[in-house]
Amino acid sequence: MEPIRVQGRTLTGDDLAWLQALIEQHPDRNRTALSVHLCELWNWRNQAGRLKDMAARTLLLKLHARELIRLPPAQKRTRRPCAQAPPALGAQLPLWAPDRIESSLESLQPLSLELAHTTAWRRHVADLLRRYHYRGFHGAVGENVQYVARDVRGRELAVMVFGAAAWKVAARDRFIGWSVTQRQQRLGAIANQQRFLVLPWVRVPHLASHLLALATRRLSADWQARYGHAVWLVETFVESERFAATAYKAAGWRHLGSTTGRTRQDRHRTVRSSVKSVWIKALHPAFREQLTAS
Repeated sequence: MEPIRVQGRTLTGDDLAWLQALIEQHPDRNRTALSVHLCELWNWRNQAGRLKDMAARTLLLKLHARELIRLPPAQKRTRRPCAQAPPALGAQLPLWAPDRIESSLESLQPLSLELAHTTAWRRHVADLLRRYHYRGFHGAVGENVQYVARDVRGRELAVMVFGAAAWKVAARDRFIGWSVTQRQQRLGAIANQQRFLVLPWVRVPHLASHLLALATRRLSADWQARYGHAVWLVETFVESERFAATAYKAAGWRHLGSTTGRTRQDRHRTVRSSVKSVWIKALHPAFREQLTAS
């Protein structure tokens, strides 16, 4: 068979046969354990030296879906009733709606944007998004950076999740001017703001645009520290029928056009979605040179 390219790796027929043999040699290992083992064998790591086990898991799932390999059956996950909340931080991170916050932005300053870097903090961010974001939240996959915004009194105001960029966006790709090969190689240098939630009891004019500005100032450095590489551009998609994207305009984001109505990772044009406006923010003046570098 002709070589194929999956998750940035080129695989031959011999590679696929080797993968299947590896799976059959370890019948006691589930899909997660196989992904970690594959990373160790390939020494597949990000620039920070961490194993790219999520990328390996995605690679195996894609090959399984194409019937090029056979993975063991997926294990059923059982959830404990209390598994959603971070018990160690329960008193510190209330999950009920506190008193309304209605004031000027100046009265809440200085604001802090805290990195949600622990499992408990990320569970808390996920819980808030599941409860209060209109699209819910099923968790971030792959490289991602999450923030919790607080006011001067320590009260939570908003949460944000930045993750992997969409595979293909015509308006964005025309704006960057990169080739298909460059996009495949450099897509990881773009972040996508997947969720932005100002908590429903917070009513503060200009808060959203101010938080967007705080986040984009530090996002690339936080990504570098976590994953060993910078991001040079950030994108997001806004449902035009629901939102006017006023905060993005005020924060200096650029409107590029609209999506074609497919989901962000739909490479096969089979899943329809609502049309969204495409917004981007350059994180460095030389973003285009970085994204089009060979």
